[in-house]
Amino acid sequence: MHNTTDAMDYRKALSSFGTGVTVVTAHFEGQDWAMTCNSFSSVSLNPRLVLWSIRREASSHAAFTRSGGFTVSVLAEHQAALAGQFATGSMADRFANVPVERLDSQRLRLEGAVAWFDCDIHQLIEAGDHHIVLGAVRGFGSTDAGGLGYYRSKMAQFAALPA
Repeated sequence: MHNTTDAMDYRKALSSFGTGVTVVTAHFEGQDWAMTCNSFSSVSLNPRLVLWSIRREASSHAAFTRSGGFTVSVLAEHQAALAGQFATGSMADRFANVPVERLDSQRLRLEGAVAWFDCDIHQLIEAGDHHIVLGAVRGFGSTDAGGLGYYRSKMAQFAALPA
């Protein structure tokens, strides 16, 4: 058992928890914004609430926290390249050659995603060096395709265990 206060050891321990991989989008002041995110989680079924977190020092922080809402696209197992594309580069480059659908909210969802959730911001919660963004789900959809995972700092595929 490793017990330390080292930041790298802490990150390594956190990476032992596998997560799904998403791209969060917003439409703010006439521009589309997007970022890769693995902090997405369900919160409540009634009312329908989800959350994700954003670093307060992120260059896109104002767009995501002042836009009034966001859309989460849960990436499919074959969309690992998109996870990288939406994690780096300019905002215009992030959307290059990516098929999207503009929703009634004016936000974008990525085509081919296994699920999507279009949300209005319900609450912002200060949490250390991040804001937790709590969203009220206004629309959603899903498919039966396999999702993309992230485990120990690497992309992974989720597979159901036999019954």
